[in-house]
Amino acid sequence: MTTPIRRLGVALAMLVGIGSMTMWSSSAGAAERTPRQNTKCERPTLPRPEGASIAGVLISETCEPVVGVDIKIEKEGGESQTVTSDKEGIFVLGVGDDLGTYTVTLQVDSLPDGVKLTDPEAVSRTFRLTADKRQIQNFPFGESTRQAATKLDEIPGKLVDGVQLGLIIAMCAIGLSLIYGTIQLTNFSHGEMVTFGAIITWYLNQSVGLPLPLAAVLGVLIGAASGAGLELGLWRPLRRRKLSLFGLMTVSFGLSLLALNLFQYFFGARNKPYTGTVGGGGFELGSRVIPARTVITIVIALVVLGAVGTFLRTARFGKAMRAVADNPALAASSGIDVDRVVLLVWVMGAGLAAMGGVLYSTSFQVNFMEGQQLLLLMFAGITLGGLGTAFGAAAGCFLLGLAIQLSTLFIPTSLRNVGALVVLIVVLMFAPQGIFGRRERVG
Repeated sequence: MTTPIRRLGVALAMLVGIGSMTMWSSSAGAAERTPRQNTKCERPTLPRPEGASIAGVLISETCEPVVGVDIKIEKEGGESQTVTSDKEGIFVLGVGDDLGTYTVTLQVDSLPDGVKLTDPEAVSRTFRLTADKRQIQNFPFGESTRQAATKLDEIPGKLVDGVQLGLIIAMCAIGLSLIYGTIQLTNFSHGEMVTFGAIITWYLNQSVGLPLPLAAVLGVLIGAASGAGLELGLWRPLRRRKLSLFGLMTVSFGLSLLALNLFQYFFGARNKPYTGTVGGGGFELGSRVIPARTVITIVIALVVLGAVGTFLRTARFGKAMRAVADNPALAASSGIDVDRVVLLVWVMGAGLAAMGGVLYSTSFQVNFMEGQQLLLLMFAGITLGGLGTAFGAAAGCFLLGLAIQLSTLFIPTSLRNVGALVVLIVVLMFAPQGIFGRRERVG
């Protein structure tokens, strides 16, 4: 065990090193930041004429209305009009049904002495006006009160996001790793187990009207039952027919496509949130406010993963599972019910996948593609930690989640998975069997 722990330490050191370099490079910029200003002015209620309109209110940095300022409003291909801010700093132009593209320009030469725009170049805005739409255009005055976040400020929030993502991926991937460890099946439909749990919970929460905690518990139980149904109704009969591993893998791929299309047909393609998620409160960390639901997700994931780890290490099931993974025939001759062990693996794997889908959806909403989006990360995390080991899968996915979020300090968010794959390649160059994998002879 010493060597895998040492490798895990090396991987963690790499991530800490990335964070340390970022903190060092951004410390000078952090020292020069100006204190945040919390002044918030009360703004008057804007009138709303019938039909479409363009309106705004000009308030100075001392919360006084800016009176007598001309605003030129021009329609594309039409005539321009000029309105003037009144004694409350309000300007309004009703256009009725005269819709189209408009440009609003503040006439800087009409500003009172001593009043300056926060951004002198932001004097003109162009937008498209639609039916019965009131377009609000405000121009801030005075020194900028925005505090630019440095990389030093972003690191704590990124670490929390990485811990949350890593724990969720680990929870989803444990079942995938256990299934591979017992029957050597690479299950491409495991991502749809994640989505199934999230969608069933959404249905119980939204359509049936159950509170989210109760809907989540029932969704996880139904997800676990679906794993048992798949094993008894599909995978076990196929194995008894001596279908090859490649054939089983092909069936799992087809099952994934079938489930994905069914989810899109019945659930729809739009993101849909749960009702009753904990969204208020939280605490400030660096440049971010960490919401309460993130903290709750991390706590639940830690408790569940800790319970699963304890169960696998101390219960007879864990020993039986390891025996089946090493040699199914020898395990059966020793009195172990191999079919029962495999069934329990499917139940546990599907239940954990469903729970991971619920926790993921509380922060990112429910989407029929979320399982597919997580599947690549699950495979990468399992490969990083070591194929067929539950603890390796958890460790690899946790490191992967941290790498994904920390990489967004340097690359666009849309490319964040690239950073995870780079970490995977670097680690596997030094440990081809993964962090917790066992060395095997080839040939």
